[in-house]
Amino acid sequence: MTHDRFRRHTMRAATTCLLAWALAGPAFAQTPLELKIIAPAAPGGGWDTASRSLQQVLTATGAAKSVQVVNIPGAGGTVGLAQFANTAKGDGNQLMTMGSVMVGAVLTNKSPVTLESVTPLARLTADPLVIVVPAKSPYKNARELADAVKADAAKIVWAGGSAGGVDHILSALITKASGGDTAKLNYVAFSGGGEALAEMLGGRVSAGISGYGEFESQIKAGKLRALAIGNASRIAGIDVPTLKEQGLDIELVNWRGVVAAPGITAAQKAALSGAVAKALKSDEWAKVLKARGWEDAYMDADAFAAFLKTEQVRVKDVLTSVGLVK
Repeated sequence: MTHDRFRRHTMRAATTCLLAWALAGPAFAQTPLELKIIAPAAPGGGWDTASRSLQQVLTATGAAKSVQVVNIPGAGGTVGLAQFANTAKGDGNQLMTMGSVMVGAVLTNKSPVTLESVTPLARLTADPLVIVVPAKSPYKNARELADAVKADAAKIVWAGGSAGGVDHILSALITKASGGDTAKLNYVAFSGGGEALAEMLGGRVSAGISGYGEFESQIKAGKLRALAIGNASRIAGIDVPTLKEQGLDIELVNWRGVVAAPGITAAQKAALSGAVAKALKSDEWAKVLKARGWEDAYMDADAFAAFLKTEQVRVKDVLTSVGLVK
């Protein structure tokens, strides 16, 4: 082989290798992720269940190679938020579940780390909130309860979850929409639906708010009367009217979402968004939603980021009106 022919052969071989490497590049970029999901709550709660459900579907669909769930409970999720924001910066392999409760907790706990410190990735689910009263209650519908609130907000004792949480916010919205004095809102926070249920059945509180699933069995057994749900429209299989149907212009659900770490690159965000979207649009996720009684509330990263901004403003306004935020 002459020198010129050898040189041309070498150049062709080099070009072929470069082309093969370029074509193979995207395949390497799409290597399944090895993820860690922070559940900022104790095992067994809503965020923990959402985290482990997402873990299951991410791996089942091949959207992630492996997924580990780590629980960091405390202060309405703000302990986990602070740890996540401070230790996961720039890490494209970490996620954290969160939701409407955390929006309020950041404000009521005066958390130094806020949701501005993370990267919104997707909204996941929504749980219908239900307003219930004991079966012997004089209130037959939400309008009658609203009239009583308007007459004297202090006399209506509400039972629900943590102070500043979504149950508390809904009681404040109802008080405000009823024309009642939000400064006199009488809300008692309980650590779980079971405690709130006992207080209602014992006649010590007027009304309760929680996820529909918490009270479903007692509603069906006739021990509690469901007055309204907080959704924009009725839910198939749940024969309970909305607040809007009863003249109260209120819409509120207990939504959950997932965020990524601060300081990640556009490529890292795209990879995480793609993996989560693949999981949430799968048949496996549809089965989880049905089994858990969750509504599909999916929003992509941009839509979720915009929603989160407006939600923080709304929650701050409500909590300020009832004196929980100054």
